[in-house]
Amino acid sequence: MKKQIKKCVLAYSGGLDTSIIIPWLKENYGCEVIAVCGDVGQGNETDGLEEKALKTGASKLYIENLQDEFVDEYIIPTMKAGAKYENYLLGTSFARPIIAKRIAEIALAEGADAICHGCTGKGNDQVRFELTIKAFAPNMTIIAPWREWDIKSREEEIDYAEAHNIPLKITRETNYSKDKNLWHLSHEGLDLEDPGNEPLYNKKGFLEMSVSPEQAPDTPTYVEIEFEKGVPVALNGEKMKASDLIIALNKVGGANGIGLLDVVENRLVGMKSRGVYETPGGTILYHAHEVLETICLDKETSHYKAQVALKFAELVYNGQWFTPLRESISAFVDKTQETVNGKVKLKLYKGNIINAGVWSPNSLYSENLASFGESDYDQAQAEGFINLFGLPIKVKALLEGK
Repeated sequence: MKKQIKKCVLAYSGGLDTSIIIPWLKENYGCEVIAVCGDVGQGNETDGLEEKALKTGASKLYIENLQDEFVDEYIIPTMKAGAKYENYLLGTSFARPIIAKRIAEIALAEGADAICHGCTGKGNDQVRFELTIKAFAPNMTIIAPWREWDIKSREEEIDYAEAHNIPLKITRETNYSKDKNLWHLSHEGLDLEDPGNEPLYNKKGFLEMSVSPEQAPDTPTYVEIEFEKGVPVALNGEKMKASDLIIALNKVGGANGIGLLDVVENRLVGMKSRGVYETPGGTILYHAHEVLETICLDKETSHYKAQVALKFAELVYNGQWFTPLRESISAFVDKTQETVNGKVKLKLYKGNIINAGVWSPNSLYSENLASFGESDYDQAQAEGFINLFGLPIKVKALLEGK
């Protein structure tokens, strides 16, 4: 028997899943439905959302502008850490905690009995949403229709929508599962479910933030990014906030075919899943930051930070943003970034990012020491170092009678 629910707050995007969940909740729980959309830069996807939510049964819709908070408190800390999950730049992963946090806050303020999300029982997002809800509304009931209803596929969802006169922006032929925000766009489903199929990069309407490398210009584009303590603060000499900088990089990166990733990843729930990601600006930003760190971080810090980045990425991917370990790693990362100041120049050409120069007032690179010409370095000192460094190898060889 279903728990008595009077008021439910729904994580609402207006996509296929959440579009049919409003009438489904009213049919199956008989509750008031308050829809909440977290605007993390999905652009015109929020157009007409209020009218649609109210027409399909919601009592009200909140559209929360979270873009700057999303960039400053989630994207930039992850980028500074250099965190990548199997080369995926975590676009969906770190968008879920900020959305779920705001939904939990609204649910508490509205006196709701439950929070509902449209994540499937096969995916990672159900974990990301629910771990965040547990962090901010630990006693809240969570409703996950995909773990309850009889609908078995996106095609059956479309059937339900048509039967209930719910307008959709997709057709059965364009029914990819997509997630879009200021940082990226993901594509899953349809022909992509077979890893043997090449993505339809050149098909009209498939790519939204980018063009394929073949369609990119025949001349390169240069960009120069300036960082202060690991945070991007200027593009091509123009100071701007990080969210505007990413939007600008999305435009120039997308035009040059930068940031396309086709990957079969290991989901948290255990299965492998194939996805295609568009992350033009993010890919450029990660690259520039990594280049700057090569001259600003010492060897031991750089190597240890790379190990930490892997764990940071797993925490973000697994929905464990609001945990002591993630916060502790972020504190470590912030310390490493104190000297990551300077400029990086990059050349963008047909999907490639080519280094074109790096400068920093905190650079540890010494041309005098590294030069193949005359320098202050006494090369004769290397002999003693090698003798000590190689002593264990020499001793072992002598003992083995070599």
